[in-house]
Amino acid sequence: MLLSPLLLAAVMSFNLVDYLPVLLMFIVAAGFAVTMVGISQFVGQRKHTRTKLMPYECGKDPVGSARERFSVKFYLIAMIFILFDIEVIFLIPWAVVFKTLSSPQYGMKNLIFFEMIVFIALLAAGLIYVIKKGALDWSERARREAEAEARLLELKVSGSKFQVSGSSKAA
Repeated sequence: MLLSPLLLAAVMSFNLVDYLPVLLMFIVAAGFAVTMVGISQFVGQRKHTRTKLMPYECGKDPVGSARERFSVKFYLIAMIFILFDIEVIFLIPWAVVFKTLSSPQYGMKNLIFFEMIVFIALLAAGLIYVIKKGALDWSERARREAEAEARLLELKVSGSKFQVSGSSKAA
């Protein structure tokens, strides 16, 4: 049965009043933020010390070069986190549609369940691989290895700069 455009427009009418709670939520959130910033400006202390005026560097003193090399392990941990985070997000839509698709009307209860079991098994295998490779190991030995790797990389970089500057002088 097809609905006529007029009947469809009557059924799906748009009322701006329906969005009033959303607007109210935004107003309350913005008001709260402005109020808290304003209170902190009026009540807060105004002692400007040398330490307070230094840039904040995640708990580290901002000394030395900003071009300091980091161990690859930091980037590896970030990529692993993103990978597992995204894969866990795939569990939410599956959980939402599982009950519907496992009903007798579709008859796919076992297929969908075992599909997710395989997915979780692959996630577990990936996590075991990461643990076996030592990517999540932050012991003293792993820290020393990462520092040695950074020093070796620094030597390679400084050596390549020397070769480039030496070859440019010869030309």
